[in-house]
Amino acid sequence: MRKVFFLLLLLGMGLTAVSCSSTPDECNSEGTLFEDDFSGSKECGWALYNRGGAVASIEDGGLRISSNQPGQIWWTNPGQAFDNSIISVETKQLSGPDNNAYGVICRYQNDTNFYVFLISGDGYYAIGKYQSGNEQIAYLSGVDETNPDGGYVRSDVIKQGTETNQLRVSCEGNELSLAVNGTMMEMVIDPTFVTGDIGLGVSTLEQGTAVVEFDNLRVIAP
Repeated sequence: MRKVFFLLLLLGMGLTAVSCSSTPDECNSEGTLFEDDFSGSKECGWALYNRGGAVASIEDGGLRISSNQPGQIWWTNPGQAFDNSIISVETKQLSGPDNNAYGVICRYQNDTNFYVFLISGDGYYAIGKYQSGNEQIAYLSGVDETNPDGGYVRSDVIKQGTETNQLRVSCEGNELSLAVNGTMMEMVIDPTFVTGDIGLGVSTLEQGTAVVEFDNLRVIAP
């Protein structure tokens, strides 16, 4: 049975890092637009916080986001701006309910306008967007004649529980796609946002604290 969630957006979070006009030299290399191994040896602009039951921190060689607020997505951004980009990152659920959602943000305008690409600890994925005037996610994945509102889609490719998953998100023109562990999940079309920041986000969808670690993030041009 299809799993459908409505992740409520946290309005006015104020967690975005100050936008940067350029990427620090230590946060890119030949062939990349932006990268971070979260070793703690460089400053790439991520907004770190501990507030409202959610924490974003860099520790033990990874960026960790935790949340105990069911149905709310918490994220962090490095304060960059990209139009067409491919974002890859390693993800690992460290603890908490498998009924969760975590992943990558692209074309982040502000805390009410961005695309999000999510997987869950129990083997689902979703592509969606938040847009001003609607506090709930609008799903772009799983849309068909029987389900015009879309939603989460089950995939055996997604490793469940505390195993590591490799995410690859492409935002190129109006084509948005998510691949997990080298397998394409879905490509959707949406023209709403054309440029913006990237980000990483986590939500729990039931009681408990979801803790997810991100590592080896790279942003390249298509």
